[in-house]
Amino acid sequence: MLEVLRRDIRAAMARDPAARNPLEILLFYPGMHAIWGYRVAHWLWVRDQKFAARALSFAMRWFTGVEIHPGATIGAGLFIDHAMGVVVGETATVGDDVTIYHGVTLGGRGIEPGKRHPDIGDRVVIGAGAKILGPIMVGNDSRVGANAVVVKHVPPNSVVVGIPGQVVSRSQAPAPRNGKRGGDDATDPILPDLLGRSLATLVNRVDDLEATLVGHTSAAQIRPDRNGVWSGEDFAI
Repeated sequence: MLEVLRRDIRAAMARDPAARNPLEILLFYPGMHAIWGYRVAHWLWVRDQKFAARALSFAMRWFTGVEIHPGATIGAGLFIDHAMGVVVGETATVGDDVTIYHGVTLGGRGIEPGKRHPDIGDRVVIGAGAKILGPIMVGNDSRVGANAVVVKHVPPNSVVVGIPGQVVSRSQAPAPRNGKRGGDDATDPILPDLLGRSLATLVNRVDDLEATLVGHTSAAQIRPDRNGVWSGEDFAI
């Protein structure tokens, strides 16, 4: 248990540029307090002290704003940044060296008993506000974009964006950090804008068709400029 707690502190030091020393993390990081409270509650849960486990879990939710069911299974090196609003369901599993930002839900679908929450692989990064729902698997080294809603399996080494979440395979492995594989917000490229790219492709195809059929393109160019800024003349506000 002590080694797991030390690894949690090392994870926070490695992934939070604002962390200055272990004492600061020990005293002032509610995400760490929530994880440590969960570890004690889980220890009680698996020893059939379920009432005491739920009582401790409720107390940690009150003090930290993080709700982790004591029945969940969480590996070492988890870092919950900013912490507030994170929910982890009873049958969820979280691998090693995972990073979770505020507002994330690892939730269930339906009310049937049994496995109903997601499994998160090792070294996964889950952006702020993301919802991962149901008994699905998010593969190792994947990254879930902020506010994405994930309801289907995610292969390893993927990026997920949008609502519902769209899976994008990475063309290369995440950049290493501190001698370990697994990228995060500081090392990964900007998340792709799948809808924006699709719309841009359609606009370009329409322009090509107009140029072929009528010899010119439409005078109304509803698209952003080279700097990605949309013109207000194109929209009624």
